[in-house]
Amino acid sequence: MENTQTNQTIPQKEDNTIAVISYITFIGWIIAAIMFANKKTALGAYHLRDMLGLILTSLVLWLIGLIPFIGAIIYFLGLIFLFVLWLIGLINAINGVMKPLPVVGTIFQKWFATMFV
Repeated sequence: MENTQTNQTIPQKEDNTIAVISYITFIGWIIAAIMFANKKTALGAYHLRDMLGLILTSLVLWLIGLIPFIGAIIYFLGLIFLFVLWLIGLINAINGVMKPLPVVGTIFQKWFATMFV
């Protein structure tokens, strides 16, 4: 009996390093953006845009938090919501998935569509 093997090209999962690093604080996002300039990947661009949206949303929440009492409540609830979105985005990046974040993901991708192309 002859044992033959065929060489098949198995598509490699796109490198998710940039995507994962983009979720590690603002400095991680900057590092990922610099890395993206050298190695452009669709997955990296997708998650850089999502994290940029989360960063800007957190800044808006911080400004709202400056309002006495009601601002602090909105800020606290908003941070919990952002943490959940951040966690979902990080898990998607680790798994190499380009899945929109709940509620805001498609908005972020639309707003920042021209970035990281």
